[in-house]
Amino acid sequence: MTEIHGLAGLEPVAAFCGNCNCGCPQLFVDPAAPAERRVVLTDDFGQRVQMSADQFANLVEDAKSGKLDGVTTA
Repeated sequence: MTEIHGLAGLEPVAAFCGNCNCGCPQLFVDPAAPAERRVVLTDDFGQRVQMSADQFANLVEDAKSGKLDGVTTA
């Protein structure tokens, strides 16, 4: 994964790439951040969302249960 400006020191977890050359959303862990902001999700426009591990676990649970499936058809 390439380093995004302003995200040095973060541990990369996953990249969510499509078939383009415009950058990809990425998931990081920031070990130096407070617990409520430790998970970092970036988009391909340079924005980011920070959340706790519990909030991220809820997001993953919703995705696994199918609650987010409608987003892919919107």
